Amino acid sequence: MSGPVLCAIDVSNANQDDPVLRRAAQLAALDGAQLDVITVVPDYGMSVVGSFFGSGHHEKLEAEARRLLNAQVTRVLGAEANEKVRHIVTTGNAYDEILRVARADGAALIVIGAHKPDFSDYLLGPNAARVVRHALCSVMVVR
Repeated sequence: MSGPVLCAIDVSNANQDDPVLRRAAQLAALDGAQLDVITVVPDYGMSVVGSFFGSGHHEKLEAEARRLLNAQVTRVLGAEANEKVRHIVTTGNAYDEILRVARADGAALIVIGAHKPDFSDYLLGPNAARVVRHALCSVMVVR
């Protein structure tokens, strides 16, 4: 691979993305590639919902997401591996941010989970489906 492996996980889903993280680490190790792990927090600031949150709420949300991301990577891959992982916390729509970071970093591969679909998203979740459709690099969907 000529670029990093970008692993997208949702830290709000407890252990659901552990297999996704493990597979991304395996694939990065095969090629000696950098492993980047991203989680995306929603942007409530511009919506009506945002008016219900106090100032500094978003910074607290990002800090908590970063803490959860660090803890999950440490728990799943170990402390030594976690030191080499680049942790990315962004704000916005998950698929937009995953694609933006992948392009900006020149990712060679995106690894994302396919969560339990509902009726309207029968084969893939909506974020995974959009990432697969619009990515400029290869995408591995972990079931």
